[in-house]
Amino acid sequence: MSGGRIGKQLAPAVAILTATASLAQDAAPPTGGTAYADLTIEQLMELKVERVYGASRHVQKVTHAPSSVSIVTADEIRRFGWRTLGEVLRSMRGIQVADDRNYSYVGVRGFQRPGDYNTRVLVLIDGHRMNDAVYDGSYVGRDTIDPALIERVELIRGPSSSIYGSSAFFSVVNVVTKRPGQFADGEAAFSAGNLGTYDGRLSFGRNFRNGVEWLVSGSYHESTGESEIYFPEFDPRRSTEPGAANNGVAEDVDGERAAQAFTRVTYRELTISAFINRRRKDIPTASFGTLFNHPAARTVDRRGYIDAKLDHAFGANDARLLGRVFYDRYRYNGWYPYDYAAPGEALDLFVSPDGANAEWAGTEWQVNLPLSAQHSLIGGFEFRHSFHEDQFAETGDPATDLHDHRTTRNLGVFAQWEAEWRKNLRLTAGVRYDHYFRSFGGTLNPRVGIIYNPTETSALKLLYGRAFRAPTSYERFYYIGQAQQPPLRPERVRTSEVVYARYWGANYRMDLSAYFYEAENLITQAETTTFDLYFHNADSTEARGVEAEFEATYESGWRGRVSYALQRSKERVSGAELSSSPRGLGRLNLSWSPPQHGFSAGLEAQYQSSVRTLAGARAAAFLVVNLHLRTTTLIPGCEVSATAGNLFEERYSYPGAGDHLQDIIPQPGRLLRLEIIRRF
Repeated sequence: MSGGRIGKQLAPAVAILTATASLAQDAAPPTGGTAYADLTIEQLMELKVERVYGASRHVQKVTHAPSSVSIVTADEIRRFGWRTLGEVLRSMRGIQVADDRNYSYVGVRGFQRPGDYNTRVLVLIDGHRMNDAVYDGSYVGRDTIDPALIERVELIRGPSSSIYGSSAFFSVVNVVTKRPGQFADGEAAFSAGNLGTYDGRLSFGRNFRNGVEWLVSGSYHESTGESEIYFPEFDPRRSTEPGAANNGVAEDVDGERAAQAFTRVTYRELTISAFINRRRKDIPTASFGTLFNHPAARTVDRRGYIDAKLDHAFGANDARLLGRVFYDRYRYNGWYPYDYAAPGEALDLFVSPDGANAEWAGTEWQVNLPLSAQHSLIGGFEFRHSFHEDQFAETGDPATDLHDHRTTRNLGVFAQWEAEWRKNLRLTAGVRYDHYFRSFGGTLNPRVGIIYNPTETSALKLLYGRAFRAPTSYERFYYIGQAQQPPLRPERVRTSEVVYARYWGANYRMDLSAYFYEAENLITQAETTTFDLYFHNADSTEARGVEAEFEATYESGWRGRVSYALQRSKERVSGAELSSSPRGLGRLNLSWSPPQHGFSAGLEAQYQSSVRTLAGARAAAFLVVNLHLRTTTLIPGCEVSATAGNLFEERYSYPGAGDHLQDIIPQPGRLLRLEIIRRF
């Protein structure tokens, strides 16, 4: 990379850093003058070192965790008005979230494949695995939990298959939900915005005298979407595509509806939770070669689970037994309209149904054993059994219709040892063995971390780990010709990383990291000489990058967080840059919430450099600015907020996937929303 290119990539970072630095001019200096070793226990507890659970399946300081970690809290979600998990993730360093106007796709450290349903990111809700059993997808839009229920989101970067198994490939997202007491006596929320958007939510929490805690919440979302979306690829004045029509304008085919419910009951050591979601999305892009501008094109996704969790402390040394049993269900239905008429003949419409249905159950158990003051051991196992993983597709020709029915089982056994060699030097070493019955067999994945703590509030981490992603039922069985191909093997990644994290009192935090990873056996779609589609292990990639983040918090109510990620991802054989892989990602979050004023303002700026599309062109760089204002004094007993997304109407696009005719897919302009929350 030439010096000129580096300068262009760093220019947004310099501007963002300058904006944040201006806040620090009037700030009080961080706590100083006293050695950390001389502080009392109470003073140490006041130092702002965040805790994380998802990095090692137990609560530990971020400065002790063998990962690069980011945490977003409920307070930040409220300050910036984020409405989906994807919006929360998009605010974090090194994370990109794209949208093809049907689903949202998460990219981590320069790796994002449009249309792969986020199979290389593991999403957990209170430790419960949310990736489905057919596509292994982790959904972050309106198809997952409402952010109003989130206490914090933990992003654990790097491979974590040593404790979580498949899909903990590039990162783990652990969502921790709120306690019932945070919804004491209940609350109701209603919002309305442009594009015919309406949201409603009812939440109730109660702590009973007998020790039972109960939380229940339901929400609904509806949007008509953009009434007109122009795609030049379907404009007959510019395109020779047979499906081009209506001057390339998709009209009234961008709607979305979603509803969900969540409940959790806790009594002493036992917690039972349940979640159900249904989302319908109209498809304006005419993906998979369907008829353009046809109202029949849509997808419906349903996801639900019931989870019973035990957290039992035993012994005199704080040993813990954690276990859960669970039942999950996922259902997908898609309707895709095609014209089977010969050229020049009248429309011969066939709406092709496509879908999947899966039910699975399992259990996982874990023991945390403090062996001594310097050593601890975590060990456990996880077992999942799918009662059925069904896929179907009808083409109008029985010879090519798909009706596939499968049952699967997999078992994982893991152990992690944590040792404190000296007071400021730690070692974490873990390994997990996973076995997939009637599939590729077994895989072993280790992780090692050496952590040096110069002070109680700083850490230098040297990290190495391996991870895998198992081939999904969709990849193994959806295409009829897949049986003639070699069996799919699991994808693998090896990552090396150096992390420096530091906290200064309760005011400042800094994170720096540099990483390198190699991924191989990547499962890729291809076609035969007769144009039959199939999946095979073909690609391998490598990437390197650096990430920097600085956060400042002041008693006056100001808070600022700025980050920049500089990365390069490429194919290992050809050296070509990966598609949908930006060289630079910048994030700025500024908020002000003066104490005892009942008001807050949140401003965020999100920069992404240009990226290569599948056709080899470039999707332009963009800078999106969002503004959120909130007050509790305008209407007595109510919280009122106003949000302007894409405040300056930046025109930007994301690359399309292989199932799109469009090389780039334009995104909406300014999005306005007004919300009222009434607490009872």
